[in-house]
Amino acid sequence: MKISVVGTGYVGLVTGTCLADIGHYVTCVDIDEAKIAKMQRAKSPIFEEGLEDMMKKNIEVDRLHFTTRLSDVLAQTEVLFIAVGTPSDAEGKADLQYVEAVAHEIGKNLDHEIVVANKSTVPVGTARMVESIIRKYYHGPFEVVSCPEFLREGTAVYDFYHPDRVVIGARTKRGADTMLKVFEPIKGEKVVTSVESSEMIKYASNAFLATKISFINEIANICERVGADIDEVAYGMGLDTRIGNKFLRAGLGYGGSCFPKDVRALSQIAGTNGYEFKLLKSVIAVNNDQRKFLIEKLERVLGGIRGKKIAVFGLAFKNNTDDVRESAALDVIELLQGRGVAEIRAFDPQAMENAKREVFNVQFVSDPYDAATGADAVIIATEWEMFSKLDWARMKEVMRQPFILDGRNILDVHALSKLGFTCISVGKGKEALEIPVTKSVKV
Repeated sequence: MKISVVGTGYVGLVTGTCLADIGHYVTCVDIDEAKIAKMQRAKSPIFEEGLEDMMKKNIEVDRLHFTTRLSDVLAQTEVLFIAVGTPSDAEGKADLQYVEAVAHEIGKNLDHEIVVANKSTVPVGTARMVESIIRKYYHGPFEVVSCPEFLREGTAVYDFYHPDRVVIGARTKRGADTMLKVFEPIKGEKVVTSVESSEMIKYASNAFLATKISFINEIANICERVGADIDEVAYGMGLDTRIGNKFLRAGLGYGGSCFPKDVRALSQIAGTNGYEFKLLKSVIAVNNDQRKFLIEKLERVLGGIRGKKIAVFGLAFKNNTDDVRESAALDVIELLQGRGVAEIRAFDPQAMENAKREVFNVQFVSDPYDAATGADAVIIATEWEMFSKLDWARMKEVMRQPFILDGRNILDVHALSKLGFTCISVGKGKEALEIPVTKSVKV
């Protein structure tokens, strides 16, 4: 099929490239000329494992193209995906100005039957809004459907090919059948719903996962007070098939381009429809407080952090991505600065260039040992695997004081304590730190 994807961020570029890879002819559209020129050379503007090789492969076989002009490709398009950003506005609502702009562009240039699919995360009712905008200009047959994305940054290419489900919200059988044809080569359950249910599924899914994260962080904070170990608690909980073990890792809380804005947006949607979503308000509050709570722990251990030198390992909101949007690491840096830390040296294997545009008065260095030299403490703010494999004996030699705040619970606390480190973890009481975490034993 001939497909256009408007927007080349994490969702649009991965979706467009993968759709080309399964055999469709895809044109990705973006107004950023420099970005388009870069992608035409098979260079990805984002870090996503496997994406650049896939771009190169499909450009070479003439299935993947990039342009700044939607009007040039719309006449040949059978299915058009809207995958532009929907950031939060000042009130927490999803800002739909980019979706609206694309809808106007489609309406002004459309001259044939087409299926328009909202891939961006949008509030319930957005499909009807897009349809009404297009209808102002074009009175022929078309349909607007909902096809929310469930791609995880860092594993987005894998997720496209191995989805838990493909959700399609449509008003007609033709619209549903067209989208089923688009995703026919993809294995996995296809869920066809009403448009409104499809739009809600995305928000409800992200809000529930965010709730699990805030819940386990609350449990972690109690574990510290009663001498329990959050890793043992989460492991035992996760064996219950009704709960599952995913999103039960205690730490600095959630971040990124989806969870924060989607949770705020769903809370706002509830409010505008006359319902106070008390649980989500608490989820947001817990997530915000978690960063402050851990910095306060570091202050107590160090006897204050004013005038201290701190190394921050990790800037991306999660590992395997260069995305720093709503990153807990950046919140930590701002909290440290607000408490009078004298110097912050930061390292991340992928996200430093993006972080430089978001935080200031930070020394960005290309080596973690350099970042830790002379430091009073190291903070693990992103769960990059490489951090657990560092030479921590060497790290201790270059640090001024041997303190570590493991904000992601990825380090071996017992091994570090033998090296002479004081390691502050999340959700581990003093008694729990004396023995390694146990797992189930079959008898």
